[in-house]
Amino acid sequence: MLASRVCHATRHHRMQNLQTGTFNLKLNVRHGSRRSLNNSPAEPTNNRNNLPLAGIRVLEVGQVIAGPFCGQLLGHYGAEVIKVEPPNVGDPLRVWRERDIDGVSPWWRSIARNKKSVTIDMRKEEGRKLVEMLAVKSDVMLENFKPGTLERWNLGPADLHPLNPGLIFTRVSGYGQTGPWASRPGYASVCEAESGFRFINGAPDPETGTLSGPPMRPNISLGDSVAGLHAAFGTVLALMSRKGREAQGLPGGQTVDVSIFESMINLMEGIIPEYDRKGKIRGPSGSSVTGIVPTNAYPCKPAPSAPSAPAYVVIGANADSIYVRLMTALGRADLIGPAYAQNHHRVARQREIEDAIAVWTRTRTAEEVEEALRTAGVPVGRVLNVADIVENEHTQARGLVEDVWVPRPAGMDVPADAGAEGGWTVKMSKVVPVLEGCDAKTRWAGPELGQHNREVLIGELGIPEEEFARLQEEGVVGE
Repeated sequence: MLASRVCHATRHHRMQNLQTGTFNLKLNVRHGSRRSLNNSPAEPTNNRNNLPLAGIRVLEVGQVIAGPFCGQLLGHYGAEVIKVEPPNVGDPLRVWRERDIDGVSPWWRSIARNKKSVTIDMRKEEGRKLVEMLAVKSDVMLENFKPGTLERWNLGPADLHPLNPGLIFTRVSGYGQTGPWASRPGYASVCEAESGFRFINGAPDPETGTLSGPPMRPNISLGDSVAGLHAAFGTVLALMSRKGREAQGLPGGQTVDVSIFESMINLMEGIIPEYDRKGKIRGPSGSSVTGIVPTNAYPCKPAPSAPSAPAYVVIGANADSIYVRLMTALGRADLIGPAYAQNHHRVARQREIEDAIAVWTRTRTAEEVEEALRTAGVPVGRVLNVADIVENEHTQARGLVEDVWVPRPAGMDVPADAGAEGGWTVKMSKVVPVLEGCDAKTRWAGPELGQHNREVLIGELGIPEEEFARLQEEGVVGE
C-alpha cells in the first residue's frame, strides 16, 4: 500500500512525497478552487450561511493577541479560521491570567472562539510543508511573527503566491515589514510608548505640561487589539479588491502590512497636524482631554452600600448648548454667558469650570448625579467595573454578553463541587458591530488543543491514517 511504503521510506523520501503531492493534494488544489472545510460538528450550518464572510477560509499562524484578535473578528462574521498551534503547548494565551477548572484561560475561550485548532510543529520541515498545503487551499494567511521568520521557513508571500495567486497575506508586526525598525520585536507596550500614546496619558506637570512621573498604561494590551482591528479591516479590503484585481489581469492576492506602531499612531487624532501647523506638542491631561471643556471624571459621595469605595462619574458637556444645560442644573448661572459661550472660551477658564462641577458632584452620590443630569439632558455615566457591566440592563437588553458552552475535555477530573459534569458556560462579550439580518453569534468556544487535527489533516488534506500516525509519532503533528 502507498501509506505502508511511505512509513518505511527515508525522511528524504517522506519530504519528497509531501512536496510533490504523492497524496494527490497539492496538484489538486493548485488548479482547483478554494473550498470550505467541513463544518465543525458544533457549528449549525444555517448560522453561517447568512454571514458576510461565509466561504472565506483563514489560516491563522499567529499567536497571543494581535493576529488572533483579527482572526476572532473574521471568524465571528463567518470566515472559517484554522489556527495552527505548536504541539503539546499551544498558543501561550491558553494559560494567561486567570485559569478555569480545566487549567485553560477563559480569555482563550473568547479570543479563539469559532476557530479550529490544528497542532503542527512549524520548526520541522514536514510541519512547514503541511502549513504550505493548507495555505494553498486558503483565502487568507494571517500571521504575526517577527518580519523575516516566514521567509526563512519558505512560507512568505514570494513562496506561497506562485502556488495560490489569490492568497491574501495579512501580516501583523511591531513596526511593519520594511524600514529600519522592522526587525525589532513587536510588543504592544513598547509600541504604545514609541507611538506617542503613552506620552499623552498620565498626570501632567503643572509647570511644564509634560509627564509628572511615569505614563499611565491602560490595563489591557490596547496596541495589540488596535492592530488586530486594523488587520481585520485591511483583510476585508483586500478580499473586496481581489476580483477587481483579477479582472485587470493582476494576481488577486496581496500583502496587508499592519504594524502596532502605526495602528496606534492612526488613533492619535490631530496631534501631528497640530504639531506641524502650530508647533504644539500635546502632553498628558490626567482624566480630562486637552482642548475640550468640560469633559472629565468627577468625584462623588460614596454610595451607602459601599461607603469605602470611591465613586466617579464622567460628564461630557463640551457642546455649547449642553454646557448651558449643565450649568443651569448646577445652579451656576454665573458661569453662563459670552465668556463661556464656545469651547475655546471655556478652555481658557478650565480650572474655574472643573472646580465648580467637582464641588457639586462631591455632595451627591453617583446615582444622584446621574439622575439630575440625565433629567437636564447632559451626558453622564458612572465608572463601571466588569460586574456592573455584566449585570447592566442595557448590556442584557442588547445581548452583549453571551453564555458560551465549553464541553468538559475527555478524561478531565472535575471537582465534586464544580457542577460541571458535562461542561460549563463562559460569559464573553459578543463581537460587534451588529449587522442587520446577520445572525452573528459565537458558534463554539475556543477549542481544545489539536481538536481538529483529524478533521483538517485527514478529512481535508487527505493524509492517510498511517501517515497521520507517523507524523504524530515524530512530533510533526500533535496528539
